[in-house]
Amino acid sequence: MLGLGHRTVRLGVVGCGYVFDHYMATAAAHPALEIAWVWDTDPARLARVSVFYGLRAARGLDELLSDPSVELVLNLTPIPAHGEVTRAALASGKHVYCEKPLVTDMDEAHALFEAAGAAGRILMAAPCNLFSDSVQTLWRAIRDGAVGRPLLAYAEFDDNPVYLMRPEGWRSRSGAPWPWKHEYEAGCTWEHVGYHLVWLLALFGPVRRVTAFSKVTVPHKSAVPLDPPDTPDFSVAVLDFESGPVARITCSIAAPQDHRMRVIGDEGEIAADTYRHYRSPVRLERFTDLSLNARKSLSVRRHPMLGRLFGVGGRPLRLVEFPWSDAIRRGSQRRRLAPHKALIAAVKRREVGAQDKMLGVALAARAIAEGAPAPLPPDFLLHATELTLGIQAAGPDGDSFAPRTRFSPLEPLEGAVRGLPDWRRSHGPGLLDRWSRGAIDRLHRH
Repeated sequence: MLGLGHRTVRLGVVGCGYVFDHYMATAAAHPALEIAWVWDTDPARLARVSVFYGLRAARGLDELLSDPSVELVLNLTPIPAHGEVTRAALASGKHVYCEKPLVTDMDEAHALFEAAGAAGRILMAAPCNLFSDSVQTLWRAIRDGAVGRPLLAYAEFDDNPVYLMRPEGWRSRSGAPWPWKHEYEAGCTWEHVGYHLVWLLALFGPVRRVTAFSKVTVPHKSAVPLDPPDTPDFSVAVLDFESGPVARITCSIAAPQDHRMRVIGDEGEIAADTYRHYRSPVRLERFTDLSLNARKSLSVRRHPMLGRLFGVGGRPLRLVEFPWSDAIRRGSQRRRLAPHKALIAAVKRREVGAQDKMLGVALAARAIAEGAPAPLPPDFLLHATELTLGIQAAGPDGDSFAPRTRFSPLEPLEGAVRGLPDWRRSHGPGLLDRWSRGAIDRLHRH
């Protein structure tokens, strides 16, 4: 459980659509967060959520914002409403945690953070997956020299050809429809690139220059007219970091799902297979003659067990754990599920992935309770927002730009209850590698 000192932080939630249920999936894992009010512009949706979760529905945004006991507003409205709701909450003296992207205009982003600073309030934005056990493990291992000097990072966010998967019928656990039209019109970059951007920025610091390309690859996603009709559904960007590494990040909704995150150094590679599961396995491969040469083999490519024998892909690291890690391992909902639904939810958590979206809100609340700075500072979020907007706007002719924003490097979270073990003892060259060196040298004699 996440301790927030000796008091709870009361929360008002604005927006009860599809993503609301994702936040509620782990809300009970953070008992120092108390949801005081929920509100939505759709009365039927608001009534359904209120009954489903047993939450108090506000009669309007003003009622929620005028409650002096509400310290933090969780803004889960559609992207076009982010700025308006955030401004209103800050003007009412509330702290704010907003879904991504914060806004779609940099002038507005600067104005919101200036307003928050003037009012002495925290303004944070999703995503918070850099606080996950997987990314914290990967981050700490890299800082500890597990891959040597980081050189490259590859981040994939191919999120399936969703237009072939009948998204019009998708529903959340409380019955909210997936906003497929809004997703197409906003584009996969605005919606998705932040997941990888935040952990890349956490790992490597600010970006010196971006080279990007974006395009509509599937103009026939829907028979329903889209506005605008040409929002990119594919983007690729190369990020040149001030600290030296280079990263390539790709987003699409045209290719089968691939959410891998890889960092390659001059001594090894470390990888997680998805941003989506906060306890996704993290695998470390320390490069050896055997593992690097085994990749050339047809049999190794055909038979993954041979690859593991020769060290290809490395071995899993024990994950860092925090007091809230059980939220992902076991799931934690405010509403008790029927046994068969609980079983389905457990299988889905294990096989499809589990996120603790409420973790970022809880960490913001802890900062409020302790009078501490926001875990994600304004300059970090402004940099992430500028990159997000620039990558999507690059267009089919491409663009190269130097970000105007920058930030001071971040540190991994403190407070782990189980830290990273000494990877040197379990990930060094084995006997097979040492025995094979002579044979490998002979293979290179042409």
